[in-house]
Amino acid sequence: MSNKLVAYFSASGITGNVAKKLAEAADADIYEIKPAVPYTNADLNWNNSNSRSSVEMRDKTSRPKLADTNAKIEGHDIIFLGFPIWWYVAPTIINTFLESYDFSGKKIILFATSGGSGFGKAVEGLQPSAPNSKILEGKLFNRRVSVEELKKFAESY
Repeated sequence: MSNKLVAYFSASGITGNVAKKLAEAADADIYEIKPAVPYTNADLNWNNSNSRSSVEMRDKTSRPKLADTNAKIEGHDIIFLGFPIWWYVAPTIINTFLESYDFSGKKIILFATSGGSGFGKAVEGLQPSAPNSKILEGKLFNRRVSVEELKKFAESY
């Protein structure tokens, strides 16, 4: 088992592709964060204020249920945590994930995919969900990221 883990949530597959390349580049284990109820295209329609993602993101206490809690967190010191940026922050399912495990003493490095927005207040919004860990703003990637770029990113931690 590697001491590094790449855990990621991907609604459309873009973050998942980056996560898989990062796990390979970092020689890390990988875990996909899956919602109990998968998101549909209609759920992800940010133009619809009643879509599932819009409703969840308006309610900072929203905690979408996970499909499982089988991530092997223990034994990993460094967690690369990936997600798409929604409304300048992490989707609330990332809070659900962090609150479902003990991350005490672990270093959590964020990576994200975005159509144009930055991390915004992602660290600020996630730190209370893993209070005894150190969460660091990592890097935003797009779908065309190279393995070499991901290797440099991973080695910087």
